[in-house]
Amino acid sequence: MPLSPPVDREHRHTRRFEFNGYHRADGRWDIEGHLTDIKTYPVTNVWRGEIPPGEAIHDMFVRLTIDDDFVVRDIEMTTDAGPYRICPDITPNFSALKGVRIQPGWHQRLKEMFGGVKGCVHQAEMLGAMGTVAYQTLFSSRRKREAGSGAKPGIIESCHALKSDGEVVKRFWPAFYTGV
Repeated sequence: MPLSPPVDREHRHTRRFEFNGYHRADGRWDIEGHLTDIKTYPVTNVWRGEIPPGEAIHDMFVRLTIDDDFVVRDIEMTTDAGPYRICPDITPNFSALKGVRIQPGWHQRLKEMFGGVKGCVHQAEMLGAMGTVAYQTLFSSRRKREAGSGAKPGIIESCHALKSDGEVVKRFWPAFYTGV
């Protein structure tokens, strides 16, 4: 069901995220993100001159390489467009993610590591969403691995639909169902 019809309004800004997950030939996983911010009106910029409508104010890419346990093994970032000349200068700070595991608390960890002047809010925002994309990308592979281990799937209790006493867990993981 779509949203209700809006009141009359003027379109001013579009932010686009695109995320993709890939299984690599070496067994690792690449999670890639792309962010663009585009205005519908010209923007005067000290470093770039006038940025015409439709040209990206922000145009950024991130590639996280992770292993089967969601540990970040490599990270690559680029800022092809930003509002300030120095925007790309912070990119090397994000290499500190190597060795960090995507797990509950991922967003908080990103905030601690790259919040404020220690990072770029746009790149950190992308990385936050990429944690969920990583889980979606590895889902079927991880589900097969967990099924053979007899361990409680990590997805249980991760949202209201997957609560341990709910119908989804009862149907797909009856051994871990806690309802009556």
